[in-house]
Amino acid sequence: MRKRDKIIYWIATIWLCLGMVSTGIVQLIRMEEEVQKMNELGYPAYFLTIIGVWKLLGAIAVLIPGVPLVKEWAYAGFFFLMTGAIFSHFANSDNAVEYFGPALLLVLTIISWSFSPANRKLIKAAR
Repeated sequence: MRKRDKIIYWIATIWLCLGMVSTGIVQLIRMEEEVQKMNELGYPAYFLTIIGVWKLLGAIAVLIPGVPLVKEWAYAGFFFLMTGAIFSHFANSDNAVEYFGPALLLVLTIISWSFSPANRKLIKAAR
């Protein structure tokens, strides 16, 4: 793996994990704005606890060495969660600013996953 690819991977991964941890904590403590937004989107407040816990666990899984299967599941979970958030905002006819956070985390998920070193992936790249 080239040095440039490692730098891209770690920058994207660190920002991805910071975003997931910070939003996960906000969801776990059920900030009033988060509860209100979930209600506007049609989701129950307890959903915040579920996605908050999974975001924190996913960030841990992406950062720890080894466990490539768990990493793949974490990336898939981030992908599904962020695309779900984008489509939920779209279905609710939200303003464009509401799309920024989920879209940014989706892009970081894709970049982090695609630049992952071979030893962090479930299937090694063909040589």
